[in-house]
Amino acid sequence: MPAGNSYPENAAIEALPSLKQLVGKLDMRARKSLGQNFLFDLSLTRRIARSAGRLDGTTIEVGPGPGGLTRALLLEGAHRVIAIEKDFRAGTVLASLLGAAGNRLELVEADALKTPLWQMGEAPRRIVANLPYNIATTLLIQWLGRASAFESMTLMFQKEVAERITAQPGDSAFGRLSILTGWMADAAILFDIPPEAFVPAPKITSTVVHIRPLAAPRYECERAALEHVTRLAFGQRRKMLRASLKPIGGEALLTRAGIDPQGRPQDLDIEAFCRLAREVGAPEGVTEDDRAKGQSPSA
Repeated sequence: MPAGNSYPENAAIEALPSLKQLVGKLDMRARKSLGQNFLFDLSLTRRIARSAGRLDGTTIEVGPGPGGLTRALLLEGAHRVIAIEKDFRAGTVLASLLGAAGNRLELVEADALKTPLWQMGEAPRRIVANLPYNIATTLLIQWLGRASAFESMTLMFQKEVAERITAQPGDSAFGRLSILTGWMADAAILFDIPPEAFVPAPKITSTVVHIRPLAAPRYECERAALEHVTRLAFGQRRKMLRASLKPIGGEALLTRAGIDPQGRPQDLDIEAFCRLAREVGAPEGVTEDDRAKGQSPSA
């Protein structure tokens, strides 16, 4: 695979009009309904691209918008980029980049929530994306259900969400998202991006997180059961576990699992929640297909 700047297409990509020029000319303004906030600063988008590591195989981007991160991925040496975009306007704005990049870039006009990213392109497969804030956690949980299909995920979230993803037991941010991520992957915060870097500027700071899936779940249990237990426990996080888990056995369940019934959910580690999940088993109504997808009907 050529080094990033040795791809012949990169000279044509660097010669393209600036993102601001393209967006202004084609009137592609960010839409709040789609959770869009555009990054025009190529130095920032290239930093995100570099933080993903090697870009061989297939790099999947969700929500490319006008193509700021897409350009950066190609310039930093991505062998092949598949960009998934729900906004029909993107095809027009990305037309010049598609032409310059040749067969290294493919645009798929689709809803990422309904698209099996784990089946796209050739391995090694990774996701690098500035995710729409309004669906970011839903997408992450869906992808974690197919974590073994991805080498890594380098994703941008609201800072608060990033802290929840990477929180440890005892942290105030530790919760269901921390457990579902930590059960399937190692996750680390890389760096923050200030609101003024975006157009339009959001009211919050954004944070880039690198997630590297494990070869197998950290502890044995059914995903649907783990989702069910954590949903109940953190749905009433101020209560003692014997109260929040009462619908599935409460104190008796906790005692069987060797857990203090008077404890609170944020004080348990992932292994303890997996013990509870093994005791409970998958909730009624979960099919074999749900298990394969890593989802329960109420997820």
